[in-house]
Formats: sequence, C-alpha cells, structure tokens
Amino acid sequence: MKTRFFNAIAATFVLLLLTSMLLGLTLESNGTELVIQVAEGTRLSWIISGAVIVFLFQFFRNEISQGWQNTRSSMGNAVPTSISEKVKTTSQLSGLKTTALCFLVAGLMIWPFFASRGSVDLATLTLIYIMLGLGLNIVVGLAGLLDLGYVGFYAVGAYSYALLNMYFGIDFWTGLLAGGLLAAFFGFILGFPVLRLRGDYLAIVTLGFGEIIRILLNNLTDLTGGPNGISQIPKPDLFGLEFSRRAKEEGNVPFHEFFGIDYSSGYKVIFLYLVALLLVIATVFVINRLLRMPIGRAWEALREDDIACQSLGLNKTAVKLSAFTIGAAFAGFAGTFFAARQGFISPESFTFIESAIILAIVVLGGMGSQIGTVLAAIIMTLLPEFAREFNEYRMLMFGLMMVFMMGWRPQGLLPMKRPHIEVERKPQGVVSMQSDNLTTSGNQLVREV
Repeated sequence: MKTRFFNAIAATFVLLLLTSMLLGLTLESNGTELVIQVAEGTRLSWIISGAVIVFLFQFFRNEISQGWQNTRSSMGNAVPTSISEKVKTTSQLSGLKTTALCFLVAGLMIWPFFASRGSVDLATLTLIYIMLGLGLNIVVGLAGLLDLGYVGFYAVGAYSYALLNMYFGIDFWTGLLAGGLLAAFFGFILGFPVLRLRGDYLAIVTLGFGEIIRILLNNLTDLTGGPNGISQIPKPDLFGLEFSRRAKEEGNVPFHEFFGIDYSSGYKVIFLYLVALLLVIATVFVINRLLRMPIGRAWEALREDDIACQSLGLNKTAVKLSAFTIGAAFAGFAGTFFAARQGFISPESFTFIESAIILAIVVLGGMGSQIGTVLAAIIMTLLPEFAREFNEYRMLMFGLMMVFMMGWRPQGLLPMKRPHIEVERKPQGVVSMQSDNLTTSGNQLVREV
C-alpha cells in the first residue's frame, strides 16, 4: 500500500510538472519584457482533473488490472470452445468487419460535401501521411528493416512528376505511375548496399541516402531549380475536366462549365480529397493482399529472425529487396500526389524531420499494424492543428509522447494481431477420442497396439 501511494504521488508530480510548464504558464509581452502569466481557471481545472485521474489510476492500478482480467476471462468462458463454432464465429466477425468497412468508406466519401474547406484540406494532408505510414510499415513494421531515409523516396516521387511535367508535359495520372515506378527503382537500388547490414548500420546508411537525395535536389540547380524549387505544378483533372475557372490546356473543359454549375474553388479541394482517399484504399487493399501471400509471410519471418528465415530456404536478398522496392513505391505515389496538391515543391519539404515523423507514426501505431498506423497518422497530423497555441512546444510534446509510449506501451497503440483459433488444452489423462486405433493421452497421440 505504501509503495503504491508513493508511485501514484510520483506519477502525479511528473504530470503536474510537465503540464504546468506547458499549459499552466504563458508568456506575454509587456513592452520590451516577457512576463510569465498563470493560465485561466478553465485550463487549471483541466490540469487538476488530469492529476486526480492519474493518481487514482496509479493507486488502484492492480485492482483495475484484476477487474479487466476477470472480465476478459468471463467473456472467454462464454465463447464456444469447439473448432467448428469458433470458425463460424470468426467468419461472422469477418462479414461484419467487411460491412462496417463499406459503410466507413461510403461515409468518408460523402463527408467532404458537408464539411468546411479547411477540414477537407486537413483531411487530405492526413491521408498523405497515412499512405506514407503504410508504405514505411512494410519496411520497418513487417520486414524489420530500420529505414531513416524514407523521405528520399517521397522526394523522388514528387520531383519525378514535377520534372516530367515541366520538361515533357506529362499529366498527373501518367506522372503518378511514373513517380511510383521511379521511387520503386530507387528503393531497389538502395536495397543492394544494405543487404548485409542490419540494426544501427542499416539506419545510418538509409539516413545517408535520404540526405543525399535532398542535397542533390538542392545542388542540381539547372535541373531541379535548387532551393527555389519548382512551381506551377498542375493539379489532377477528371477525364480532361479541370477544376480551375478557365481551362489551362487546350482541349480541356472546366468542371463547372461541363456540368453547367457555378464555379467554386471548393470542388478542387473535394476532388483532391477523394483522389487521396482512393489512393489510401488502394494501398490498404494491396498491402492486405501481400500479407496473405508468401511474400508477406517472408517479411515477417525476416523480421523475427533472419538466420532462421534463411535456414528455411528463403532468399534474404529477394525478401529485403522486395520490402524496400514495394515500400518505396507507395512513398513515390504519395510524393506525386503531394506535388500535385501543393503546386510547389522544394528540397526543404523533404528534410529528416519528415522521416522521423513517418517513423514515429509506424512505431506509435504498432509495428506491422495497419489500423494502428492509420490511427497514429491521424493523431500526429490533427493534434498540432488543434493545439496551435502550443506550436512552439510541438517537438517537446512529440518527444515526451514517444518516451511515454516506449515506457508504458512499447507494442504501440494497436499492435498487429494474426487471425488464430485457440483450442483449450485437454486435461492430463486418456481422453475418449478414438479414430483408427488412435487414442489421445494428455497432449500426445498414441497408436493402440
């Protein structure tokens, strides 16, 4: 009891110390001086409420854990134990999951027509980070290869479309395919130097690759524009229908003129959101199919133990190259869409901090977990927007969140789970299950003589 009390007091003190510095105090200018002011009463009440919740949770942590375990065990006893019933239950849950996903996708497609323009634009940015997180999840979460230069493939996709459009007039949809293929090619090339590397050495090489890409884009001024970047990158169109007030290319027709409606800049924002949503859905579908194929099992085997993976006859070279190539392809698709959405790109858009944020999305969500990656991408993108007054503390809060997650829940928000069926173990002794002179004795199958 005494130990629990002191642990609860320590956790509460740490919470009050951090929140008081971040939320309880504000800096206000008074002439040429900065004055520290105490926050208003509402914010202080939130801090005190959070401290009380943390204290109670830490103090009664054992009772809460025991109650949760009892609830899970009681729910488990209500579940049918036969294999046929469990398979039937699993299939029913799978059908419900598919139905729920269909309704979710339909809702996400209808939502932008009723939301504000700023919300739709923020949701589009979130979808870009979801696509990046899912792509890096293949390399880090599934194959277990630590990649700190993932933003390099992101830059390759963006600059591929921008340069192809600037020099050859390639449209967005062709540039999307070209950006993904070129990024996959660079991922394939990067795979060769790191075939014999793992751990910290692999991270250093991939970090160097990302910085090489950024520095090349900065120095090749004649080709890429250098620090000035590339502007006037065209937006995607819908079968030749542009979402501008007047068509910029010959033969194209503005969207509002084709349908005989008034012009609105919101149509372009909604269309970009729908394109990003379709790209994310395609990414999730492809990754799900890959996970059910031998290549997905090979990635997980490589992540768990590369020596055992090789002893099973799997080609580690091919497995690593496939992970880098496919993961880079999704970064290329995201980069192409990012360039089209922004209309302007520069090397400053692809710094190391972007790689760190994408890697944090994968780690926070759960290594290998797609749902966790999506949830973490939403949190990492939306939280800074809802806390703009704490923008100067953004990196501090980011670091604290990573420290707390690694200390209290290192497996991530929603860790990856494989579908499986558990059958209760029979008690010791001979069990009356006989077939073809076979008798089950304990956990062994014995043939009668």
